[in-house]
Amino acid sequence: MEDFSRLKAALQAKLDGFPESETPNKSALSLSKTYLVSASEPTTVTAHILNTKDKVGAGESSVLEESSLNPNATYDVDAEEPTDEAQHDKMVSNFIKEKFGSLESPKTGIPRLFVKNYKVTSALQSKLRDESRQLLLQRRNDELFDQEELINLWKKLEEKAQSIDQLTGEKLLYFTEFQKFVDELEGDKNLRSLRKFLTPKLFLKLYTDDPSGRVSANSIFNYIMKRTWYQQTRVGLSIYDDNGRGYITDKNLECYIQELIPTLPRLNGMDPTFLPFYTGTAVRKFFFFLDPYHTGRIKILDILSCGFIDDFLDLREESAPQETNWFSYESSMRVYGRYLNLDKDHDGMLTKEEFVNYCDRGVSLTETFVNRLFQECLTFDGKMDYRTYLDFVLAVENRKEPASINYFFRILDGDHKGYLNAFDLHFFYKDVEQYMQKHTPESVKFCDIKDEIFDMVKPKDPMKITLQDLMECGSGHTVIHILTDFNGFWIYETRESTNTDSPKTSVLISEV
Repeated sequence: MEDFSRLKAALQAKLDGFPESETPNKSALSLSKTYLVSASEPTTVTAHILNTKDKVGAGESSVLEESSLNPNATYDVDAEEPTDEAQHDKMVSNFIKEKFGSLESPKTGIPRLFVKNYKVTSALQSKLRDESRQLLLQRRNDELFDQEELINLWKKLEEKAQSIDQLTGEKLLYFTEFQKFVDELEGDKNLRSLRKFLTPKLFLKLYTDDPSGRVSANSIFNYIMKRTWYQQTRVGLSIYDDNGRGYITDKNLECYIQELIPTLPRLNGMDPTFLPFYTGTAVRKFFFFLDPYHTGRIKILDILSCGFIDDFLDLREESAPQETNWFSYESSMRVYGRYLNLDKDHDGMLTKEEFVNYCDRGVSLTETFVNRLFQECLTFDGKMDYRTYLDFVLAVENRKEPASINYFFRILDGDHKGYLNAFDLHFFYKDVEQYMQKHTPESVKFCDIKDEIFDMVKPKDPMKITLQDLMECGSGHTVIHILTDFNGFWIYETRESTNTDSPKTSVLISEV
């Protein structure tokens, strides 16, 4: 309080000492450090006001001295004493500085882009954090709509929809009816939270091509259902987020999937001994596509937005097609069965000699590629485990995906230099060329294939093919086929042939 009174008196004395025409402006007060005046009202001087080194007037010493002021104080020159709000802001600012350091750059005022995680140093803090997270997740879960509330919501929508589509029989809403429906939600405390999502912007998004400007009641209800499912899944995944940082590990995701398996009719009756292999197969797809840098964790938001959870929950429907669904029981048995067939010595691992016989879906790998695969990928005493095998299968079955192209590029780039040149292409193509010379009367020379590859990719550097070039050209999967797969190369060479059952084609594929 004394510091504040002295500052106010000093400033007033400073200004009173000048004639009205000579009253100094801000630039006339030359201070040794920054003198900041906030633009907010009332005017607040927030700065370190230190010794004034320049004299203001002849023979006049500085009135403001460092020893007489608190450099960290916040002063209001229009008030008699510091306000409670200013004291509160000061306490919060000091706490933030003590715990995290300044949140803004002192020179530019730009907020920091990274703040160090607050470390839990005691068991009590850890327990408090866990309990707080559980209460938060429970509150979020209680906010979700139950089946009775959703039925009530649908009835309200039907009441407002006064028109019916003559072709489809769907009930449609005009925008005025949509607004009335949203306004009525205010009176229902359970459905009130929906108002902030049911906006005119959403109405325009759901609008298709109705000439009268109407929107289907089904589309509005499906949006609400989708949002409810999204929140429910997010809460379910967040339970397994140990640190509360928005990430989940492979072990935690396995626990989440195992918890959902009993609720999926298409997985009923699964042999308990196969359960670990099924969960490992399901989890691997998430991490292959969402964790390209092998950090061992993926964002919960990425899981929700990728669409894999939708495929997994399709197993609730008895009529949903299962042949192409990676998460179906049939697909997992196919992948695991192929792995067991390759494992001739039944030790649970695959050697290079065993893996080279992989021929699922017409794939016939070259020996050079298999050698590089075992050099680049994680193995145990030179043998491949089931998890590494799953990565390969996912890459083969999704060749056009960026994650798959990235997988194969790491193997093709043997020197890890970040690009492929003519030497790399010849290193992998030589097996294909030798095989073609042995089984066909005419073979394609490497110089011709090299030119075709560079023409397809059109790299920025005419002598180098980068990963970005392969992803952007749209033919990256074809280049991988040519260099790693006998049948893939043959399919590429005979792509213009109209007779796919020619004797030469049949002989080649049967002998590979």
